[in-house]
Amino acid sequence: MTTRDIVFVAVGAVTALSALLSVTTKHVVHAALWLLVSLGSLAGAYLVLGQELVGLVQLLVYVGAIVVLVLFALMLTRAPIGPHAEIDTPGWQRVAGAVLGAATTVLLASLLLPLFFGARADLDTAESLTPQVAQAIFGTWVWPFELLSVLLLVALIGAFAVSRLVLTREEAPTVRAATRPSTSADATQPAGERA
Repeated sequence: MTTRDIVFVAVGAVTALSALLSVTTKHVVHAALWLLVSLGSLAGAYLVLGQELVGLVQLLVYVGAIVVLVLFALMLTRAPIGPHAEIDTPGWQRVAGAVLGAATTVLLASLLLPLFFGARADLDTAESLTPQVAQAIFGTWVWPFELLSVLLLVALIGAFAVSRLVLTREEAPTVRAATRPSTSADATQPAGERA
């Protein structure tokens, strides 16, 4: 077992543990931060495997954009941050989710492990695929790549618009009550009868 294998196993363990904590914590901000750790350590796994471009794209797109977008959406929509009884998941849904997750893992492992069994890539002599990946992203797949960035921007603007809409509806009754003009009937009534 080489040093690269040990580092890869350690980074993979951090990735799996932080992903598990991300879906089991009851604090929404903590879940987003554990997701940040999971995606960042996954980028580290790509770097250990010698795929620097994929690791940097992972850091820029997922860690730098999607997690920040989630945090902005949480702050702007004023969602309940801590544990909340009304949005807590019942126990049967947790059990069903765990069973479905385990079944999906077993299915993917049974399909993918035979493909890689006994085959080990020589990472020291492998050629860099960065030019080919860059040609595919900015040549063949340039429009889906740009549409993804527009989608993230629209989601951020939508979260901002929803937060402003909620503020407007909550503040409207108090503003109207405070700025209501006095009528002639109010002026003729004694001060004790005005409500």
